[in-house]
Amino acid sequence: MSYADEARERVRELKARGHAVILAVESSCDETAMALVADGRRVLSGEIASQVDTHALYGGVVPEIASRMHVEALDPLLDRVLAEAGLGMDAIDAVGVTFGPGLVGALLTGLSWAKAFAYARRLPLIAVNHIEGHVSANFVANPELEPPFVCLVASGGHSHIVSVERYGAYKMLGRTTDDAAGEAFDKAARVLNIPYPGGPLLDKLAEEGNPEAYRFPKIHTEGKYDFSFSGLKTAVINQAHMLRQKGEEIRVADWSASLRKAVVDMLVDKTLAACRDTGAKSVALAGGVASNRLLRREMERRGTKMGLKVYMPPVALCTDNAVMIGSAAFYRLMTGEPAPLSLNAQPSIRLIEE
Repeated sequence: MSYADEARERVRELKARGHAVILAVESSCDETAMALVADGRRVLSGEIASQVDTHALYGGVVPEIASRMHVEALDPLLDRVLAEAGLGMDAIDAVGVTFGPGLVGALLTGLSWAKAFAYARRLPLIAVNHIEGHVSANFVANPELEPPFVCLVASGGHSHIVSVERYGAYKMLGRTTDDAAGEAFDKAARVLNIPYPGGPLLDKLAEEGNPEAYRFPKIHTEGKYDFSFSGLKTAVINQAHMLRQKGEEIRVADWSASLRKAVVDMLVDKTLAACRDTGAKSVALAGGVASNRLLRREMERRGTKMGLKVYMPPVALCTDNAVMIGSAAFYRLMTGEPAPLSLNAQPSIRLIEE
């Protein structure tokens, strides 16, 4: 029997059983991550090999270095997740892997490793969209959460409001028309000489600042639930340059707090408007920006005031990790077919193809 036939047969067995342990692999950017996740909800083990200190030397992610470090990290991570779970390789039922979006070289390292492992062990290969992974982190963190719900996905490269209709089925309600929220934070941080990674450090500084100290423009968009951060980012950068030219000191904590408030207000306003207009009962956060302290507080406060159930992953599951990929892979396994070994990286793939 060919590998493809074996994989399909194994998927049929797992669907009938309704249970599977997924070995998940994530390598879309600068974190190499691996996890063992049971039934999309239960974490057996999860490990991350971080590259932050290396890329901090260059002020941002260097794709070639990221790819090489993924190659070095993958085999040791397998040993670590198996040891942490107290399991052998025979306990693995399928392999889930991120195939996009992300840096193409970084994606290819994890994808190639996962395909080789799946083939060698005769296991089904499950292709996972990285953004769907972020959404699925909520299933791990909140066992009672079930679709439908509205989810704000905010990260360095994405800002979406999606309606999660059922597992693996999404409707786009709003998206950024230019820059993402995380990108605006990172670029503004660079202007203030806040070192990489700028967004989290800006968030920390903002906790000590006055959010009313500086005024930034409120950006309007044609789409009711769409975002635009390019104009805000440009206004922030131009204002910083203008103040420096006048010899005025920029109070970094106040500046950070004011910018953070402008971004968070836009994210929360539009997400809750989408919830109100669609009649949603629950709202969730996902993505790296979901670790932002003000965003978490405001979504909890304002969402609860509206009568919504508010869900968010712990900070450790907001940034890139393999646990979220393992959760998404399980639900893909239960509703779809295994991916072929010809699966390629798709660095620009969307969550919803239109």
